[in-house]
Amino acid sequence: MSIQLNHIHTHSLKQPNPFLITSTPKKPVKFQVKAASNAQQLIQSGTVKPILPKDAAMAMSSDGYVLLDIRPVWEREKARVVGSLHAPLFVEDMDMSPLTLLKKWVHFGYIGLWTGQNFTMINPEFLKLVESFVPDKEAKVLVACGEGLRSMMAVSKLYEGGYKNLGWLAGGFNRAKDGDFSEIEGPEKLQYATIGGASYYFFQILILLQVVGKSN
Repeated sequence: MSIQLNHIHTHSLKQPNPFLITSTPKKPVKFQVKAASNAQQLIQSGTVKPILPKDAAMAMSSDGYVLLDIRPVWEREKARVVGSLHAPLFVEDMDMSPLTLLKKWVHFGYIGLWTGQNFTMINPEFLKLVESFVPDKEAKVLVACGEGLRSMMAVSKLYEGGYKNLGWLAGGFNRAKDGDFSEIEGPEKLQYATIGGASYYFFQILILLQVVGKSN
């Protein structure tokens, strides 16, 4: 199986989709870029295995991968793969200092209102949480998020933490199709779980227009 990683990486970083939620970590953006770059090198070298959503079920059932969902809680509540582990890489920033409140206000005006995304920070307990779920660092772990970029950062962090048999869900859950995973729970489709805020209603209008267009 051949996956054009450069195409996926370039699309994620240089052509943002307005329907995709981007996180706003407390650490500098430099951390995200470095982690994503490190993960890309790991994937291109074959150290981390890229796995498409359509191949994920087989990877779990036949190759022994456990699925690790690193999305924030509010995305996972909309749709999740039954049996998947959950360790969010980003968590809501609960700091109420004046500077953080100002950042939250700016974030809401520019991002939060449109996407429904909370103001977030890197989860300081991420690695410890994964270790509590998967203490054996030789185990095969398939890391997944909505669009694939946050899971690249998680892959880099997990590799540095000693996990050496990592898989990366290429393109994330957004690229999954109905039936790629055997059992999904939650009120939304898995591929739409990153969509929130005003963009959710805009997206619903687009779906309605497509249905109307097909019926005419």
